[in-house]
Amino acid sequence: MARNSLTPQITENIIEYAKTNGMGEGDRLPLQMLADAFRVSRAPIMGALKSLEAQGIVRSEPNRGFFLAVDAQALDAAKPTGPGDAEGNEDVYFRMADDRLSGALPDKVSENELMRMYDLPRTRLLKILHRIADEGWIERLPGNGWAFTQALTSRKSYEDGYAFRAVIEQQAMLLPTFEPNQEGFKRARETQSNLRDGGYEAWSRAEIFKANNEFHEMLVACSQNEFFLDAIRRINRLRRLIEYRITIDRTRLPRQTNEHLHILDLIEDGRRNEAAAFLYTHILGAGRIKTPQA
Repeated sequence: MARNSLTPQITENIIEYAKTNGMGEGDRLPLQMLADAFRVSRAPIMGALKSLEAQGIVRSEPNRGFFLAVDAQALDAAKPTGPGDAEGNEDVYFRMADDRLSGALPDKVSENELMRMYDLPRTRLLKILHRIADEGWIERLPGNGWAFTQALTSRKSYEDGYAFRAVIEQQAMLLPTFEPNQEGFKRARETQSNLRDGGYEAWSRAEIFKANNEFHEMLVACSQNEFFLDAIRRINRLRRLIEYRITIDRTRLPRQTNEHLHILDLIEDGRRNEAAAFLYTHILGAGRIKTPQA
């Protein structure tokens, strides 16, 4: 395995090599040639290429090797972004989420179309697209195409999703295989306490959604039943976009986090039936409070 300390250096070397040699999209990056050029073994070259692949700068093909996914001229934008760029990426991320819900973005789009729509260089667009792909609401197609996955887009589907979650999460907690995860409980307590004690005012919508998703998925994972966990993960992916469209009443978040902490208290006190009943009421109550603009 490549040493982590070498990967950033080799990654920069590969980018410079491609720029210096005027390489274009689709040009092959032979592993041994790069190893010879940089006087290293193939392992750090492989690590760097995989890192570039994760950024969307390089693509791999089975039994053929690695190829540039962008033109060399675009690689200047592959340098680390500063705080202003990160903030800009966040703005575009939420614009894309809103455009997808409103129907402005079709089911399938190309990178060139998205670059024109949002006035972005390819490498910056790819950072955003890979974040969205990691969250599960877009998938890469062969070539430069992307396909949005199914999402909850109506008030009815949103309400049905909360009812589904309430039943599934309650029943997962009542399974005989349910076993509290002490480390998971500890992390959840810390995150929820931070959210309650000021985080609810400072954290982004995405960070709040992530913190609360992880809490509920952690509880379902304690059931030791992959089918229950997969069902909750799927519904959470489906509801992400419509959650972003809701105007958050942040003043209710301390109460919500206190309810999360109370659920943990009940479980640790051996009162699992009470915890399951409280969890059911908690989820349905959260669903009633939120009003999607869809």
